[in-house]
Amino acid sequence: MSYESAKAQFADWGVDTEAALSRLATIPISMHCWQGDDVVGFEPKSGTSGGGIQATGNHPGRARTPAELRADLDFAYSMIPGSHRLNLHAIYMDTDETPGRDEIEFRHFAPWVDWAREAGIGLDFNPTFFAHEKADDNLTLSHPDKGIRDFWVEHGCRSREIAAEMGKALGSPAINNVWVPDGYKDTPIDRMAARARLEASLDDMFSEPLNAAHMLDAVESKLFGIGVEACTVGSHEFYLGYAIRRRTLLCLDMGHFHPTENIADKLSACALSLGDILLHVSRPMRWDSDHVILLNDDIQAMANELVSADLLGRTHIGLDFFDATISRTAAWVIGTRNMQKALLRALLLPLDRLKQAETALDFSTRFMLTEELKDMPYGAVWQEFCARMERPEGMALIKELEGYQASVAGRG
Repeated sequence: MSYESAKAQFADWGVDTEAALSRLATIPISMHCWQGDDVVGFEPKSGTSGGGIQATGNHPGRARTPAELRADLDFAYSMIPGSHRLNLHAIYMDTDETPGRDEIEFRHFAPWVDWAREAGIGLDFNPTFFAHEKADDNLTLSHPDKGIRDFWVEHGCRSREIAAEMGKALGSPAINNVWVPDGYKDTPIDRMAARARLEASLDDMFSEPLNAAHMLDAVESKLFGIGVEACTVGSHEFYLGYAIRRRTLLCLDMGHFHPTENIADKLSACALSLGDILLHVSRPMRWDSDHVILLNDDIQAMANELVSADLLGRTHIGLDFFDATISRTAAWVIGTRNMQKALLRALLLPLDRLKQAETALDFSTRFMLTEELKDMPYGAVWQEFCARMERPEGMALIKELEGYQASVAGRG
């Protein structure tokens, strides 16, 4: 179907496709750097895996240097319509120096800022509280040892300063998102003590006010993970309360809840008590396995909620998955485009008509409308979006992805 035919069909439902396309073009997605190298990073390796982070698979083509990672990112962005962002972890420094986590400074990441400025993208940042010998106990900011807590607080403070410098340099606030792996493999006796230590450490870390025009603080919860099956100190309830009290952003990671939970449902519930929200869009399978996102019901529900609750202006959309069994660049491209496709479908809903039926308790009409809308020609509108943005789609996209994968397959 041609775009003009699709446009007319949506118009019959009272939907302006041009308005939807214009809105979609303004929504940035913060693509995560760690898909490109399996969450390895570029700091000297200590031989430890503290923190329970694991990427599975050995597909050829993993980026081994900052230059290779940036080349992969350049290709990925060239396949994705619109202007977007990059989410960096602190282990992705680009420097000949070998600073400890508690010694990192903005200069160790300056090449990333130069690259982002030239590429016209924004940067976000994350302190890295895992893959370090001081995380081997699966306790960092909540560790009983004050020396270890102080080490990680210093790392967090320096990460905030780096993020603020990034945001200042690029003219767009960088979100600095705090996630820690803290928890217990078996049932703890004193959860309260651990959570009190975590709260105090976070307060120390956030104690210096920084310009919100340059940097925004966020905190991220988790249900459980490897080695912390019995208790995660930074649970959803803990961070929801903390974000409300301390006025930080709350990060909702779709992989950090029970697979049967509806994360889209949490958006409006949390938004009534919070300012901005951060999303990490992922796909859990059994647990926080961070599969590449599909254009499935969970992703569509999230996009629908963002649009219907008018939360796009208050929500920062980031991605978080790492699959080393498939082409890493293809994962970025397809995953990001799936998020955009879901947003486009949400923007093409006749929301006024749907909300009127719901308010009138006319659930029959709501049911009929939502089901018939599934047959609308969303694909034709997406194809038009790609064409206007000069991005390939369909078989042309697949050939580009296959060609790039072949070009990097020889990496050791």
